[in-house]
Amino acid sequence: MPRQTLTRNKIPQYSLGDFRHLHRNGNDNSSFGYNNLSADKKIKGFEIYSSQGLVSAVGPLKSDFYRMSITLSGSVDVQLGLEKFTHQPGTISFTYPGQVFSKCNIRPGTFGYYALFEAAFLEDFLPPDKFQQEFPFFSADGQLFIQLTAPQITRVADFVDKINQELQQLQPERDKAVRVYFYLLLLEIKRGYIEQGLHLVESDNRSSYLISRFHKLVSKHFLKERKVAAYAAMLGITPNHLNRTIKDVTGHTASEAISSMLTQEAKALLRYTDDTIANISFQLEFSDPAGFSRFFKEQTGQTPQVFRKNA
Repeated sequence: MPRQTLTRNKIPQYSLGDFRHLHRNGNDNSSFGYNNLSADKKIKGFEIYSSQGLVSAVGPLKSDFYRMSITLSGSVDVQLGLEKFTHQPGTISFTYPGQVFSKCNIRPGTFGYYALFEAAFLEDFLPPDKFQQEFPFFSADGQLFIQLTAPQITRVADFVDKINQELQQLQPERDKAVRVYFYLLLLEIKRGYIEQGLHLVESDNRSSYLISRFHKLVSKHFLKERKVAAYAAMLGITPNHLNRTIKDVTGHTASEAISSMLTQEAKALLRYTDDTIANISFQLEFSDPAGFSRFFKEQTGQTPQVFRKNA
């Protein structure tokens, strides 16, 4: 498997140009969306696929573009940062640049679509720096998993079909049509997001809201902040209150959540780079490689060397 070469303090983050081998079977000959699309029909900054030809597991890894996954039938397990969810029919999940994500346990009969795109792809409609404000489910502050009703998910799938039809042809102003249909698709999702009240700052369930905010903060700051007290301060509560809430609801401590995020990052580095164990321990801000190896084995039951060999 091709690997990226790392420099000091750089976490692997894939772009659209070097991502395909991580999510598509090399011998898949399906023709939906961008899969096996001829060079003259490709549009810069945007790709869309069906789940046919998807590899059995993806990640954990990072990308510098946005991702959206739509499930129409069956189920699949998705993890975004520390948030885990099982996709069911009508589930959509969202990934923003720099976020650690993974997908696994794709059950028989599962089918859906996924889109990969850069914010600049929709700059005809809004500036790239306003994209997350317009569509908050693509940001660290938004709800990264949503469940749409049957009519809503049908309308979303209809826009996917229109996008695919445009991609497969070379009609006048085809690029503009694809952008329009994709923007309308996102607006359809946003309507469902708003109808469910997910755009509101807080949930009525304060414990769930607190845990969600904690998980998002950990996903964003874990490389620099390892202490529970630091996250409690960000949330404006005491460390004891944060620990108690996390433990009562999830069964795990706040410290365990931080360690879990760090382990995901370590797995991505070990699996997708050729960097040395020593340099990986440096990037993850361990005091020495031995300390990193002890931590990794405590979390996974394997040494970093064994995990890399079997990845």
